[in-house]
Amino acid sequence: MTISVGEVIAVVGVEIEIRAFENSNVETHFFNGDKYNGISIREFVSIEHGFRQIICVIEGEYLDEKTADKSGPQPKYIRKLKAKPIGYFEDGEFRDGIKFLPKIGDKAHLLSESSVGSIFDGDTNSQFVIGKLLKEELDVSLPWQKVFNSHLGIFGNTGSGKSNTLTKLFTVLFENKIEKVAQRSKFVFLDFNGEYTGEQLTGEEHKSVIRLSTRTGEADKFMLTEDEFWDAETLGILFHATTNTQKPFLRRIVEGRKTYEAEADGLSDFAKAMFAKTLRSEHPNPEALELLKSLSTHLDLSAELKSAIHNVGYHRNNSAFYYHGNYFNVDDATYNAFFRELVDAIDFAEINGFRELQVRAELKLISDLLYGSVQYEHIQPLMRRIDAMMTDFSKVLGVANDDHVDNTVTVISLRECKQDIKKTIPILIAKHYYELHKTSVQSPPNKTMHIVIDEAHNILSQQSNREAESWKDYRLELFEEIIKEGRKFGIYITISSQRPADISPTIVSQLHNYFIHRLVNDRDLALLENTISTLDRISRGQIPNLPQGACVVTGTTFDVPMLLQIDKLPKHQEPDSSDVNLEELWH
Repeated sequence: MTISVGEVIAVVGVEIEIRAFENSNVETHFFNGDKYNGISIREFVSIEHGFRQIICVIEGEYLDEKTADKSGPQPKYIRKLKAKPIGYFEDGEFRDGIKFLPKIGDKAHLLSESSVGSIFDGDTNSQFVIGKLLKEELDVSLPWQKVFNSHLGIFGNTGSGKSNTLTKLFTVLFENKIEKVAQRSKFVFLDFNGEYTGEQLTGEEHKSVIRLSTRTGEADKFMLTEDEFWDAETLGILFHATTNTQKPFLRRIVEGRKTYEAEADGLSDFAKAMFAKTLRSEHPNPEALELLKSLSTHLDLSAELKSAIHNVGYHRNNSAFYYHGNYFNVDDATYNAFFRELVDAIDFAEINGFRELQVRAELKLISDLLYGSVQYEHIQPLMRRIDAMMTDFSKVLGVANDDHVDNTVTVISLRECKQDIKKTIPILIAKHYYELHKTSVQSPPNKTMHIVIDEAHNILSQQSNREAESWKDYRLELFEEIIKEGRKFGIYITISSQRPADISPTIVSQLHNYFIHRLVNDRDLALLENTISTLDRISRGQIPNLPQGACVVTGTTFDVPMLLQIDKLPKHQEPDSSDVNLEELWH
């Protein structure tokens, strides 16, 4: 027996109208030791339907005015409620979905707090509690096995508590499951603002922090294998290569390196051949000469060779090279007299990584120019990008023969990186882990990879005007592929952002579960309305007014949307994103 508060007076489609009894205005009821909340918006009622209880949520209420006596002056008001069914209890278990509808005359009853909790808490034995229901203040245990077996989206304006929610989710997981997790899963956090480099998430025995920095060459580096670095796709990502001309050029460099071995002797012989071919050509090429001069400036060549090559000129009228008044000619007299011995001494015994790439790129361009197989003006922008970005990339990336070994949790901090590096490196890192996991996993997957991207609008934005369309398309296509295809390989993405409208709608729509904090921008709210089918009208209307730390939790894992107040973490586990305390600072 429970507290009856009304009866059904109309059923139109899935809209139910309930006439409320007079006792329904009481805010709180107590019955047989249980607490019951009175009727209000977003409260739940149970409608008896045979041996089942149909659970409805109250979406609105109004007064219907009726005159008790035609001759009397006093009207009579009847309180009516609008409700929507969300599921039903059967054999003591809540099942979501509209399978049954009540009939006129069925009684509506209040639900006890414990019954309300069972609507949201499907696993009563789980310890995965990250917060309380906002209104009822009941602890809710989330079904962790379903939450982390999905792509997650955490959205909210700055200061709304989304970083705390992200940290709380994974902290509670690691506190309860770290020993099991460590055997089968890897977690990679792309940390743009350095918020998770301290004691957050888990202990140092299970966590590695890679602090990338373009300010100094002494910081950590993200290590790539030789095969991974010498890949046309990887190099195309790093240097924003265009699809039709620059990527094929990079591919020829990589193929040439594999064909003629990646040893220093092979590169030295290539350089000697290009120096000789350029200076002794029957049809001198001034662009090839300029590239040769550029190459000599940043290589460890002898001072004599550098000086000699920079004193070579091109005489346009005669279409010939000259050196100190001596023309290069077919009998090689000038070359043999001044250059042969210096060129034969070229040795690249200690070159690798980005420097080797620069050398091979310039030598390959010289070779293509001499054989007339390339248009110089199409490749030159790529060469300038390699020259400009090589120094910064060499500070944050390294090339090693051994595979990259990760801990269970790897935090990659980009806080001290330049803006263009912040856009490029995460794409390379995501591709690295995606390809590595995809090629090593069984079918069905026997292990999982979780990529967590905080401040995801930095790399998943469609609005950037600072990059070419082709590069932006590639960047988005990579992450769209991961989020579309990753699940079958056991790869899951969690994205956190304060501007979901800036993120590709394809990516947002492919997320399975959402934790939505306060958002006030109309574009953000419109995106959520158009992409999240499980977000009901009432929950959506509350998003702009949510208090700090509160969020709407919805998605495929949850039977009904719920308002959750996320618990704050202890001070030492909080992400480093707290607001400045001006009262203390300016005291």
